[in-house]
Amino acid sequence: MSDMNYTPLLLLDNSNMMSILNQGEFKCTNLSFAEAKAILEMHDESDILRCFTDNNIEEIIFHYLDIAKRNFTYKHIRNMRVGQDAIVFKLYITPSETQPVIQADDNVEAKKIQNVYVYCQLVSRIK
Repeated sequence: MSDMNYTPLLLLDNSNMMSILNQGEFKCTNLSFAEAKAILEMHDESDILRCFTDNNIEEIIFHYLDIAKRNFTYKHIRNMRVGQDAIVFKLYITPSETQPVIQADDNVEAKKIQNVYVYCQLVSRIK
């Protein structure tokens, strides 16, 4: 959209969050999954931009937040506009304290090597 006042909600992950924080002042707030879901549901699909390429993040959004599948437009963003918001899906990975071995679907052994956690933050550019 060419309107300079257009400020779609941005969806970010760990890898692209820092690139949008390069100019301005921001406020970061931790979100519960319920809050992240409510914010996403308040916006039309056309008012949300996906700024990440990791398909696992989409799995988190749709499966774990229990949001109906939508096809958000992808766009690489370098700067947020004043008044613009973003939801950041941050992955937190730790080594597994136990390494159980399981039989995968194709009958091959698989070993657990890490734990993956996710949390959400709301980033707002205020200046």
